[in-house]
Amino acid sequence: MGSLTPDAFEAALLQLIEPHLRADGKTPVICCGMVGARQGWIEAPYVPVPARPSGTAIVAPTRDPRLDVRILPGMSQTNPADVMRGEETQIAGFIAAHPDWDGVLCLPGTHAKWAQISAGEVVSFRTFMTGELYALLSRQSVLRHSLSGGADTVDAAAFLEALGDAMSRPEWVAGALFALRAEGLVATLEPATARARLSGMLIGHELAAARPYWLGQRVALIGSDALTARYATALNAQGVTAERTDAADLTLRGLAAAFDALQQET
Repeated sequence: MGSLTPDAFEAALLQLIEPHLRADGKTPVICCGMVGARQGWIEAPYVPVPARPSGTAIVAPTRDPRLDVRILPGMSQTNPADVMRGEETQIAGFIAAHPDWDGVLCLPGTHAKWAQISAGEVVSFRTFMTGELYALLSRQSVLRHSLSGGADTVDAAAFLEALGDAMSRPEWVAGALFALRAEGLVATLEPATARARLSGMLIGHELAAARPYWLGQRVALIGSDALTARYATALNAQGVTAERTDAADLTLRGLAAAFDALQQET
């Protein structure tokens, strides 16, 4: 989205899907995510919660007569202010696969989402910039000198220790972050251990703030194997056994459910 102007989205889409278009009519295309943002192809207004995560799709303007493009809306929350785009389609896919499921969904990623689900609706949700903070700190801050290089391994003990420290004393996290750099200089802290501690601190900070969402709740994780495994480990340390699901599969399920709903409308 960041490299395209609104009038360039159709050409970019055609590069991806032209071999699959019908020759004798329009091909329906369902899109989700940032393509429907204000800076995207066309804005698909947010659906306020509580609501089902499958609002009415917006028709995107196209010139090619073979295209019938619909963009799914994101979801919004007023108090506290929050928004999501794309994750709601994964949530819709999860609900399609688990229609009677009530509890909390956690979607780790650049902007981790915690969503309360009841009776097939998103009741409330909160966003945490944990993934983006990790990327910024590890690539652009002074910590990058202590985190780069070394073995590409996961130091599970260092992760859990940092996680516990961040959850019990979140006010110390800012100081503990710089200690990663200091220990790299004066105590030869291994980069793999530094990376594990940074991840543990940030996820621990997130879990401390998201406690009302996971404490005493049924929790499922939606995301990549690596991220959901790390969050599952963090939650298990708090006595919570979280179910793990694949984000790609649920995205496809959510898009398929949206297409089925669109077909019923027409």
